[in-house]
This record gives sequence, C-alpha cells and structure tokens, in this order.
Amino acid sequence: MIETIAVAGRVILMVVLASAWLFGQGARDHPDSSPGLEFPVVMRQKVTAGKTAVGTKIQAKLTVATLVKGVVIPQDAILSGEVIESVAKSDSEPSRLSIRMDSAQWKNGSLPINVYLTAWYYPILSPTAGDLSDRQSDAGRGWGGTGSYPNPNARPAQTFPGAGNNAGIAPPAPESTIAKHRVLMKDIESTRSNKDGAVILSATHFNIKLDKQTTYVLATGDLAAGPS
Repeated sequence: MIETIAVAGRVILMVVLASAWLFGQGARDHPDSSPGLEFPVVMRQKVTAGKTAVGTKIQAKLTVATLVKGVVIPQDAILSGEVIESVAKSDSEPSRLSIRMDSAQWKNGSLPINVYLTAWYYPILSPTAGDLSDRQSDAGRGWGGTGSYPNPNARPAQTFPGAGNNAGIAPPAPESTIAKHRVLMKDIESTRSNKDGAVILSATHFNIKLDKQTTYVLATGDLAAGPS
C-alpha cells in the first residue's frame, strides 16, 4: 500500500513538473502573450486584400517603444511577418485580410513575437487655431526649431479607411499630428480564427487597403474599445 502511494506521488510530481515546463516553454515561444499588448506601427509597403498574395513577407516600423516581458523593443524597430489571408471583395463574399508578425529586430537585439493586424489605427489630426498661433510666435526658430513653417491654409489629410474602393489616407501634411488614442477603422469587422487564433479583418463595401502613412495597431488578439 505504501509503495503504491509512493508511486502515485511520483507520477503526480512528474505531471506537475511537465506542465510547468510546457507553460514556461510557451511563454518563451510567445513573449508577447500578455493580454492587451499593443504595437503601433507604420507599414513599410502597401497591402491590398486580394492583390497582395498569401505568404507575402511584410515589414512594419514600430512608432512607440514597447515593453515585452521585461525587454524594451525600441521605437523604429522593424517587425517582420507575412500575409496569412488575402481575399478580394466579390458580389457574395467580403474582402478579408490577415497579417501576422513573428519577429522584432533592432540595432542591438531581436525578439520573437506573435501579433496580428487589428481593426484599430491612430488617426491624423489637424492643428487647432491655438496651435498655429503658438507656432507663428516662434518666429526665428522655424517649425519645431527646424524647417519651414506649416501652411495654415493647407487641406487636412483624410483618415483611413474611407468608404468605397478609394479607402486610404493621403500623406500627412507637415503640420498634422497623430491622435493620442486609437479608433476603429470604418466599416471594418474583426473576427478571431477558431483554428489558429489569427485576427481576420473583413469589409463588405470595399477591398481592404493598407498604406505607408497610417499608424496601425498590431496586437495578440482583439482589443477592447476605449482609449489605449
């Protein structure tokens, strides 16, 4: 009886140790697994659902330094991955796009990650009259201390995505700034794949397009509404 109990105890201990090892291994394989972790990025190439093929290698530049499991991924780090779903809109099917990033690289380091393109982005804001007044009062120093002054009559840039096949964003005007809080893309739905957990974006009114000026948000999964 005592021997049976001892054997059972050893079996339980082995199961516990194996579970702990597997959990630790998963954390190393996916260092970004913290819920709500976000990566604001600017794409390094344009992407269009249905035209950019599945398997196309994708890169994006990180716009804000991000802490991942005790490691700081610096601003301007390059995130690399690929397109894992790309379907053009048809009469019966919506446009679909999914992008997964699996690594981050910078001058003095690198880190494996596992994040997806989400339906969130940071819009470009136009300056207020007070902002323009403050800038003009800095005569002699130039805009921001360097360069030329912004044109107060410049037409504000459009935000992504717009309706129709012309969804996209114009290059930001010199005086424009990025909003502090992310917002949802217009007319874009986000779902989670039951097979591998990938985030898939879909649109029924236009083909999804990504440009090289908009600050998009990558994350481990769907993000909650509200300020980031």
